[in-house]
Amino acid sequence: MAAISVRDLDDGVRERLRIRAARNGRSMEAEIRAILTAAADESEPPADLFTTLLERFGAVGGVEVPLPPRTTPARAADFS
Repeated sequence: MAAISVRDLDDGVRERLRIRAARNGRSMEAEIRAILTAAADESEPPADLFTTLLERFGAVGGVEVPLPPRTTPARAADFS
């Protein structure tokens, strides 16, 4: 087993880790080990928002929204 030292850890982070470990009924070392294991187990990067929504709601199908006909001619945008 490897040993890792973390230098310059903010005191606030250390305190939050201590509280999180206590809440989960683990030692701080066991909590940090669990966090690192979970972070290293991510096999693929998280998908972007569009892909996530498509995977979740794609089977529901789309919605046809009627667009009213344009009554004025298209014009160029004015960026001034």
